[in-house]
Amino acid sequence: MILSYYVQINKLAGTEDVQLPRKMSEQASGYDLYAAVESDVVLSPGARALIPTGISLAMPDGLEAQIRPRSGLALKHGITCLNTPGTIDADYRGEIKVLLINLGEEPFAIARNERIAQMVFQAVPAVTLVEVEQLSDTERGAGGFGHTGK
Repeated sequence: MILSYYVQINKLAGTEDVQLPRKMSEQASGYDLYAAVESDVVLSPGARALIPTGISLAMPDGLEAQIRPRSGLALKHGITCLNTPGTIDADYRGEIKVLLINLGEEPFAIARNERIAQMVFQAVPAVTLVEVEQLSDTERGAGGFGHTGK
């Protein structure tokens, strides 16, 4: 069963020419986000910048949007997102901005309407944290950070 949600999207003033997020194939899970920069932003190697998208969202309770890198930009140019995945909470109404970093070896220019990241919607379960004095044992226990090998 496929869950279905209605998410409201608002184009901000001055970004009427910037494309709305869209899936690049029917079964894609992510919606590509487009840069709403006034003029090209050049990311030097090691540099980071907060790139506006020109949109804001209203999501129902129990839903979040995650901002993730585009694999092609990461592979070809070393451009990725910091704070990945970035979380857009259901009660946030501000502009969605993407924190990009250039991990490549060459400067990279981000132009208006360029696809810069992808947005994936996820259901968020209702969770109640229950404080206890001790947790149950498991075979793994506290092992982590490569405890099973390389």
